Amino acid sequence: MFSPSSPVDSALNPPILYDGRMATTSPLEQVPILASDLTRVEEQLHVAVATDNELLQDIAAHLISAGGKRVRPGFCITAAACASHDFAPAEHNVILGAVAVELVHQGSLYHDDVMDSAETRRTVPSVNSQWGNHQAILAGDFLLGRASEIAASLGVEVAGLLASTISQLCDGQVRELEYLYRVDRSEESYHKSIDGKTASLLAAACRIGGIVGGLDEQTIDKLTTFGRAYGMAFQVVDDILDLTASDEELGKPAGNDMIEGVYTLPVIRALQDPIVGAELGQLLGRPIDTTARDEARELVKRSGALRSAHADARHYANEANDSLRSFAATAGGAALKAAADHLVARVENLVV
Repeated sequence: MFSPSSPVDSALNPPILYDGRMATTSPLEQVPILASDLTRVEEQLHVAVATDNELLQDIAAHLISAGGKRVRPGFCITAAACASHDFAPAEHNVILGAVAVELVHQGSLYHDDVMDSAETRRTVPSVNSQWGNHQAILAGDFLLGRASEIAASLGVEVAGLLASTISQLCDGQVRELEYLYRVDRSEESYHKSIDGKTASLLAAACRIGGIVGGLDEQTIDKLTTFGRAYGMAFQVVDDILDLTASDEELGKPAGNDMIEGVYTLPVIRALQDPIVGAELGQLLGRPIDTTARDEARELVKRSGALRSAHADARHYANEANDSLRSFAATAGGAALKAAADHLVARVENLVV
């Protein structure tokens, strides 16, 4: 078990900002050894995109250099620690697994920004806005290729898993595009989409960590369940933040989903609200400007949709935590539970 002063115990109690809102820093970032491992991930990310094509290297490293929470690499490394009562520096292959997962995420962001015509990402100019769509697409493909090379070096199982995950990411994204500007989008469509475009990669991150970390098959399966359930909660929380947070807090334009015609769970439920649903439906269903977006955001806030969506996130987080029960006392298990609890707590005050 952990002593009261252990790094994992402190991660179970993430800091609260002075205004009472939950800090956005993940509890995983508070584990000193994990923070050191993530520094190693950063170094290996730059190694992975090194090439004698200077322009391609600059483009491929652009978002890596912009930073990020590195949630997926963190989960990969933490999952590998679910057989130990104490954190130790991760084996090199675990770091490489984390790098492969992050490169897939990075590549997907390059493609997403092209589709969304995004101008910024993580407070810096997006790749497509700085170099152009063609360059962004090719650099995204380059990142996916590098991820596949690394996965292949870790074994057939990891390579196959990552390839399958990339397919799921594409499937989820196409499912989303299928319902652009559709006010009749169903909750089933939404959940299938986020299962592919978000949850699949978090599930893969945890599974790869377990595989490369040498864990037993039953634990690996439970970690996969955790990652998928966490990923579902993660996307619901992200969709709540898109409607409640500021541009500065998000690092990208807030409310952009509605402008792009992507109607997420809170919007879907607000459209069904007997008080604001009809008015919201008249605003949506077509491209809108920022004035209409802000009006639509207020209508969603007036409904009970944010609270309802948060309850779904809590349900998924509970499902994630239930999968950890048999190894909750390990270093990795305790840290993953802290991350799931923190995820839904960070928006608690935003949906009241």
